[in-house]
Amino acid sequence: MSDSHGLAAKWGCRAIGALLLLGCLSILPAGCAGYRLGSNLPPGISVVHVPTFINKTSEPRLEIETSQATISELQRDGTLSVSDRRKSDVILKVTLVGFKLQPLRYEADRSTTTREYRLTITSDVVLVNRLTKEVMTHTTVRGEADFTPAGDLSSAKRRALPEAARDLAHDIVESIVEYW
Repeated sequence: MSDSHGLAAKWGCRAIGALLLLGCLSILPAGCAGYRLGSNLPPGISVVHVPTFINKTSEPRLEIETSQATISELQRDGTLSVSDRRKSDVILKVTLVGFKLQPLRYEADRSTTTREYRLTITSDVVLVNRLTKEVMTHTTVRGEADFTPAGDLSSAKRRALPEAARDLAHDIVESIVEYW
């Protein structure tokens, strides 16, 4: 008699577990109601051309680092393919308009010695339809990186630049892919 009682309890626990699982699964679609798979871009927009950014800052070679970081981020994101101008649907025009070092923290015993900086790159981003020349989006995007100046400030700034460029690239891609 105890064997049949144990078997019933075992099957009862499994049934309760299955019902709980079904209940949880039925809640999932409601939680994802606002989520959309795929691109938010208008139909027919799938290929972007990224010319080298225009650098209006005093920081040399900034346009190269940020252009390459943005192309890499577009490839990583995968929403848009990167190609040459003739094959593109849209052109991503970026002008670098700001490059700033801001002190964040100072040495406790020497208030004139900076302990940590924030490097900020500001850009003007325009996405243009290649065929119609229509401006699809126009926004300002910033990328940042915090760093401690180990050694000389110039070398520390150079080491922080790739991180700020990646942050800028991520925000540029996000601004054009999630705009719509």
